Amino acid sequence: MFTTSRILAFSLLATLASALPANITERAPELGEDEALSLVERATLAPVYSKCTTAKTVAITFARLLTDDGPYIYNADIVKTLKDYNAKATFFVNGNNYQCIYTTDNEKRLKAAYAAGHQIASHTWAHLDWTTISKDKLKSEMTRTDTALEKILGVKPAFVRPPYGSYNQASQEVAAANGQAIVIWDFDSGDSVGKTAQQSEDEYTKIANKKPSTILTLNHETYETTAHQVLPFALKTLQAKDYKFVTVAECLGNKNPYLTKTTPGKRDSTWKC
Repeated sequence: MFTTSRILAFSLLATLASALPANITERAPELGEDEALSLVERATLAPVYSKCTTAKTVAITFARLLTDDGPYIYNADIVKTLKDYNAKATFFVNGNNYQCIYTTDNEKRLKAAYAAGHQIASHTWAHLDWTTISKDKLKSEMTRTDTALEKILGVKPAFVRPPYGSYNQASQEVAAANGQAIVIWDFDSGDSVGKTAQQSEDEYTKIANKKPSTILTLNHETYETTAHQVLPFALKTLQAKDYKFVTVAECLGNKNPYLTKTTPGKRDSTWKC
């Protein structure tokens, strides 16, 4: 019996066929109502990654490069330290959270991190909790950051991190419509919640000794101790356990870090927050 919801599900499946594996679309007539609706949901919700999938990799991530806690004065030191350990990292950036992404200093810092081979991803515009704003507002938060990164670097990021790690189904729908996957973490250094450098180092020692297959970290570059004490300690400690330091895109099986790449723009009157 073809219920209204099943007819709707199959209609949506037909519309979304290009986003689904061929073996699934070929089976569409055989699907039950619940399975069809489940497939539609999977195709319209952005995936959420909280763990890496490539064994023996660590994704060192920083949030937030362009805010009250970044890019800040320690950014260059962080990039240098990463180079010393042959490590790649991922920077999730805001557009206008206490500091505007378009300032000349921020432009230079972004370009330096990008040129060094680090992944640049989105942390949305003003560091708003996704679960407390409308879908239209969230779309604006995402696209304004994307536009800024396209102007400055010539890239649209394929990955986005929700402020506070907070998301829901509605925000997954918006992220999916924007073509982006959501990234959170499975290890928090604790720097943003008041842990001392020693406590953060202890956390890194514990996770290193547990020897998980992969680690996806959360750090904040605005803390002097994170940049100058915790990061070098973490890299040295994890390197001794034979981990490889890669970007988020690489730790997820060498996914494309960017949806589009083009020539960066030239500074003009639109470069403002």
